[in-house]
Amino acid sequence: MLLPFELMFDRYRRHILNKINQFWARVAAWPFYGVIVEGRENLPPPGEAVIYVANHQSYLDITALLHMGADFKYVSKAALFMVPFLGWAMFLTGHVRLVRDDRESQQKCLKQCDTLLRNGTSVAFFPEGTRSQDGKMHAFKKGAFMVAARARVNVVPVTIEGSGDLMPSRNEYLMTCGDIRVRIHPPIASRGRSLESLRLAAQEAVASGLPDRLIGDDIRPRKLEAPNPARAAPVEAPEVPIPEKR
Repeated sequence: MLLPFELMFDRYRRHILNKINQFWARVAAWPFYGVIVEGRENLPPPGEAVIYVANHQSYLDITALLHMGADFKYVSKAALFMVPFLGWAMFLTGHVRLVRDDRESQQKCLKQCDTLLRNGTSVAFFPEGTRSQDGKMHAFKKGAFMVAARARVNVVPVTIEGSGDLMPSRNEYLMTCGDIRVRIHPPIASRGRSLESLRLAAQEAVASGLPDRLIGDDIRPRKLEAPNPARAAPVEAPEVPIPEKR
């Protein structure tokens, strides 16, 4: 019933539908796990569109980010839009559908994100591209940062910790109770930065909120190799003068 009014007066943000989704996320989580949100002071002021980027350990990340209380649209794989109730809610709320490895879908996604941002609506990405299979954070792909650079909006990194322990990837039936911690980091300006610099800055911010055991080898700083004695250059012996024969 609310959809026609949202489309007429709030076509892009759909604030009322977002609040319903946030309420649903809290109700659905309450019997099983708590969500602790830190850094709300880093959220943008009302009306300012940003790109949120977060690590992705579990299906629970989707509802965990809704606890921030911010209005945004997810960029989500097309399969989720087919899930009863969840997919319907995502469609009605205006989240962005993406078919992986489909060039046409990728271009359509970029245009839709650009339209949302230019109309004051934030967009959220999981820039690893998929849920982590080993529970660790892995290198970010560049798509989210291309969108931020094109629209000249800030990037807000968000760290999600604990969701992978409560509902491990590929073992969702083993869900346990506990807490998920969501840390909102200070925004990073996209203006004046190269695409790679923006990607690395956001990746480093998100990783800074995780314990070392949850950081993948592909984003750790490269360590200098210790010198190998076996490969050391041979030391030349000093020349000893040979006495001349008389």
